[in-house]
Amino acid sequence: MKLIKFGFIALLAVYITGCATGAKMENMVYHGEGKSYPEALKENVEVTGVLGGEKTNPAWTSEISDIAFEGALKESLKAQGLLSDNGKYQLAVNMVKVAQPLVGLNMKVTTHIKYTLTDTATNAVVFDEVIEAPHVTKVGEALVATKRLRLANEGSGMKNIEAFLAKLSDLKLDGAQITMAK
Repeated sequence: MKLIKFGFIALLAVYITGCATGAKMENMVYHGEGKSYPEALKENVEVTGVLGGEKTNPAWTSEISDIAFEGALKESLKAQGLLSDNGKYQLAVNMVKVAQPLVGLNMKVTTHIKYTLTDTATNAVVFDEVIEAPHVTKVGEALVATKRLRLANEGSGMKNIEAFLAKLSDLKLDGAQITMAK
């Protein structure tokens, strides 16, 4: 009888916690309305790579991989009419930190991602900033904790991309002078 109870408790624990899955690229893509970007950026931003992400260990916690974030960033840039395979501007991305809880009912994840945009003609850095973007997934959105954490990762990743795109829309590229709009 004790073995049956133990087996039931173990099965219930696995059901509630589940196996961790990594953030899905398609759930981090920003699909919002197009913004107004400097003409120089249109179809002229090449993503040179994403570093700092982590692969998910199914027995541990959900993470955001380099590949998933890079795919989401490229799809978002493409949707905004900015992506190029050989652009004048090269974008390097470093996932500095993904702050996430180990346990909790509501899962809050904050991504800290550094974007560096360089003009290849002059080697001038035209944008270099770490963007922080929090997202909370509540217990009512997903019963299983590992799914809530994945959804919070995806939401934070998408909000980070959205904030980066907003910064790009404020960028002023006037010849040799580069400024941020206020």
